[in-house]
Amino acid sequence: MFRVIFRYPKISLPIITKRPASAATTPSNPSKYPGDISSVFPSLSGHSPEPLPQRFADIKKCLIHGHETRVQDSWDKLLTVLEQKRDEIGERGSSVVPEINFWELDDVEKRTEFRDALHRTGVAVIRGVVREKEALGWKELLKRYIASNPGTRGFPPSNPAVYELYWSPSQILARAHPNVLRAQSFLMSHWHSALESSDTRQLISTSNPLSYADRLRIRQPGDSSFALGPHVDGGSCERWESSGYGLGGVYDQIFQGNWGNYNPWEMTCRIPVKSDLYNGPGTCSMYRMFQGWVAMSENGPGQGHLKVCPMVKEATAHMLLRPFFAPSKAADEPQYLDIANWTLEDPVTSALQGAVPAKGQELNTELHPHLALEDTMVHVPKVKPGDYVAWHCDTIHAVDSTHNGASDSSVLYIPACPLTEANTRYLTRQRETFADGTPAPDFPSGDGESQHRGRLTTEYVMKNISLKAQRAMGLAAFDIRPQEKSKRERDTLKMANQIPGFTRT
Repeated sequence: MFRVIFRYPKISLPIITKRPASAATTPSNPSKYPGDISSVFPSLSGHSPEPLPQRFADIKKCLIHGHETRVQDSWDKLLTVLEQKRDEIGERGSSVVPEINFWELDDVEKRTEFRDALHRTGVAVIRGVVREKEALGWKELLKRYIASNPGTRGFPPSNPAVYELYWSPSQILARAHPNVLRAQSFLMSHWHSALESSDTRQLISTSNPLSYADRLRIRQPGDSSFALGPHVDGGSCERWESSGYGLGGVYDQIFQGNWGNYNPWEMTCRIPVKSDLYNGPGTCSMYRMFQGWVAMSENGPGQGHLKVCPMVKEATAHMLLRPFFAPSKAADEPQYLDIANWTLEDPVTSALQGAVPAKGQELNTELHPHLALEDTMVHVPKVKPGDYVAWHCDTIHAVDSTHNGASDSSVLYIPACPLTEANTRYLTRQRETFADGTPAPDFPSGDGESQHRGRLTTEYVMKNISLKAQRAMGLAAFDIRPQEKSKRERDTLKMANQIPGFTRT
């Protein structure tokens, strides 16, 4: 039985009354231990990581074996480029981040200018994806959902800024919004394949974004607990491992001393990647081309806002090459940052600066001094409710250590995920957690929202979101009949229908 307590423009949201404790749902991802966002980052949890085992020294030796001279030369050139980039970013600040209005997505001239800047920086803002009133309505609906379920967990526990919520009505409505899906397809169109469209060895579609259930943030003024520093998601140690990103040779050019030839926007090499070898709580296993969020408040510099390092190619190359080099002179000596001071390690250590198994990749000035993060981490431009901010999956990002604004800094985390076989398999598992109200498979286990009042049923959602949004959630089959689609597209859609058990062909 349902009774309506929440109201949203044009939609009445039903309430699911709490079930008896004996009817509680068994967590569908019991292999993930309980936790919150601090479980992903040592800097938030306060735990000092243990040194990595010796096998990582062997991994490092194998990665550059036979390329040592080229790797040293490429490192020297990279340090020079990083200094130039630091000056450019320092001069331009937030204006280096490209912006485009949602209603300009079909403007060829605007798109071209936006594309070029996106490829350089790895980050973007799309203005007005959702109407401001609608985005603010999502926030108010969330507040009522949280108030109706006082047992909702978050970080920090005493005054949450990031909530362990994945299936609130606001999150489902936002992920299903046609403009959000359109923005995701637009962003993913800026990736490309090294394979011909007729080549079906790697099945992928960027025109059919999949829904990834992630958390949300409502950070209050004065908060300094959610001080998440520079980091990269999508695994950490996996970037150096042959059984991780090495499965697709994603960074081979970098490890072979040709970082200038590395292309962060080639999409097929990432299809076979395993980014969660250690089953960490919150270490993403799904292929996300972009991380992103939809703003539910005005957010600006110093107001609990997002900061990014807008040089995705160069920063990635440095992060990956840093473990191979060591300085001769100490950090307190004038020549510490000089190119001549940094040479290949001898002997080779197991260190992968900032990488810890089952955790996210963290970076800081001490471990990565040449990135000059104090100068190259810039705020994303001020946003309004309904703006969509997105960044390449390898982009270094952080949040203000203290929220010095006068009102909440609130966002819904909504990444852009392409349609692939691995992503479809994840989506099928995620569909089960949606039905049960438990955390999505990548996240800490537990009962989640299985007993929450106001959680939406599958039946209700099917009646109130578009067919495209149903497909994105794994609730409906794709239409593969149109003949204008490429063979790869048709084969990808056929695969995506078979895995969840749909029969349409």
